[in-house]
Amino acid sequence: MSTSSFVVRWFHETDSALLGRDKSLPKGIILMEIIEFAMQMELDGKAHYEQLREMTPVPGLKNLFLILAADEENHYEVMKEMGEGAIIQLAGSKALETAQNIFQTIRLDEGLLSELRTKLDAYRYAIKIEADSISLYEEILKNEEFKWNDAAVALLLKLVEEEKKHYTIMENIHDFIAKYDNYLTWQEFDTIRNRGIL
Repeated sequence: MSTSSFVVRWFHETDSALLGRDKSLPKGIILMEIIEFAMQMELDGKAHYEQLREMTPVPGLKNLFLILAADEENHYEVMKEMGEGAIIQLAGSKALETAQNIFQTIRLDEGLLSELRTKLDAYRYAIKIEADSISLYEEILKNEEFKWNDAAVALLLKLVEEEKKHYTIMENIHDFIAKYDNYLTWQEFDTIRNRGIL
């Protein structure tokens, strides 16, 4: 069961149990617990990207993981403000553009590639963190019990969009390292084709 499914199921079970025992408890307390859970997910993501930054020997990837960690910190702040009843603007991330630049210029020697391949599980875990965040925010948006105003809906949709970018970045890092030999072959093929040899 995914994290978001657990939270939504837990929300419904807890909501029914609490409201059944004490009708005076506001439903907002359950929403706060979901927001706190989302905040914790963002902090976990930030911590994981900080660990990835420390683990990688590639300067470009170090910088990318720093940007991703900062994004997760921003997402945490957004959810914190939402929990306090405020809606703040979420600035767009530069992570996707940074990743594109890195993939265009990165070259790995065999030793570095071998070291990076030992971290594939850590990249897969980052992919899972992002997938869980996407699912959680989408479930929060779909839940009709929460009466979101237009600004909150826009903010949550922006969070989903940002997390999808992070997911794509991490999936591409994983695949790039796991299939680096294929990447080099295709890059050489493109170079030959672009020169008109084929």
